Amino acid sequence: MQTAALYIRVSTDKQEELSPDAQKRLLLEYAEKNNMITSEEFIYIEGGISGKKADKRPKFQHMIGLAKSKDHPFDVILVWKYSRFARNQEESVLYKSLLKRNGIDVISITEPLIEGPFGTLIERIIEWMDEYYSIRLSGEVIRGMSEKALRGGYQSACPLGYNSTSTGQPPVINPVEADIVRKIYNQYVYEGMSMFQIAIQLNALGIKTRQGSKFQRRTIQYILDNPFYHGFVRWNRQNHSSNSIKSEDEWIITKGTHESLISDELFSLAQDRMKTEYAPRKARPVTEYKHWLSGIMRCAYCGKALVASSSRNPEIFNFQCSSYSKGLCKSNCVTSKKIVPGVIGYFEKVLASGHVEYSVKSNNNDIDLSLLKQQLSKLDSKEERIRTAYINGIDTIEEYKKSKELISIERESIQNQLDELQQVSLQDHKPEMLSRIQEVYNIITDDSIDMLTKNKAMKSVVEYITYNKDESAIDIYFYFF
Repeated sequence: MQTAALYIRVSTDKQEELSPDAQKRLLLEYAEKNNMITSEEFIYIEGGISGKKADKRPKFQHMIGLAKSKDHPFDVILVWKYSRFARNQEESVLYKSLLKRNGIDVISITEPLIEGPFGTLIERIIEWMDEYYSIRLSGEVIRGMSEKALRGGYQSACPLGYNSTSTGQPPVINPVEADIVRKIYNQYVYEGMSMFQIAIQLNALGIKTRQGSKFQRRTIQYILDNPFYHGFVRWNRQNHSSNSIKSEDEWIITKGTHESLISDELFSLAQDRMKTEYAPRKARPVTEYKHWLSGIMRCAYCGKALVASSSRNPEIFNFQCSSYSKGLCKSNCVTSKKIVPGVIGYFEKVLASGHVEYSVKSNNNDIDLSLLKQQLSKLDSKEERIRTAYINGIDTIEEYKKSKELISIERESIQNQLDELQQVSLQDHKPEMLSRIQEVYNIITDDSIDMLTKNKAMKSVVEYITYNKDESAIDIYFYFF
């Protein structure tokens, strides 16, 4: 007799579908009718989770992990419909192939298939239709929400200073919270306080955010940058799947139906100050950096920033990988006492040899370069997925190594193409480039020059610096204009 696992999922969308209990009842009836053994231990119920991304479903990942084990506890996985298993055909084929290699079948009790190639074809058609439905439904939801935003409707959680009302009614001002928001704007615009100072003051007074957390600089920035406070609705600003900010031409900003909390003039003044203080791409203003190498150092292992922090000695700073505190990278710490002489020595080596590692700043081949860089970025995501699959027990160490090797080969091929496109005649520009590097070298080695000037000078010629703790090595990548 076969042992069956039951996988039950309820979607986040408002589609007509069976409840978890109803799905469970039908699956158990099917198992009993077909002489399959079931156990509560292997009944996986996932509610309110989208089927688009398998790695976002913990019960699914646990089930796959057990199926991958040498002595897997079940021989078949029963689902109400194939769409419960996956709505992304690529992932569906991937996981079903993985399960089949381990002798485990996936059976939809409402979508019986015939044996042979025609059965496989029908299964793929069902999967494609499920994915098409998911994409179409997502598009309809987005269009509906965008249309509501264009009419001035608000469809997110109310920001600090407002309370939600009954369905269809605009948010109303919360008098107590509104005073906090007005105070933030006045302190920033008229009293000249920084966002950090405002956050510290609010926390000292015991004032909490809407979520009950302490205020941070970014919390203050969000409040100052939110057009909702002067009567406008902003929609489609963020890509929630990647947590990135979209291009401004994709945003929808319309006059809202709610009451303004601050004047247009005050909001405009806040925006003017922020524009003068904050650099593009959400980089911090140089005045907030702790060291003249801040904002330039990167980890050689994961590519994330090496963040400066103070030590007991006020003249020495520690640079640590920002991913280390999140458990995403190993410790790659170095002190300013060690890295500064290394950077200066690197400059001296470049000036003596004339050899420069550089990044091209050019309009030539922009499209090809952009496409190749996108491919490299996708490889990074792909590498992270196979790493997650290995950690979750979905892939064996052999499969992980093989996948990583294939990615490495593809990465090398793309990098070679990039290098070819980026080949320019450095020789013709060498005198000018070395002259600029010499100027920066003179600035960073002059003890009388302040940190701000040194940081700006470095950023005028250096794109980034990587540090490798294991090899105690640094590499500096210069801009080539």
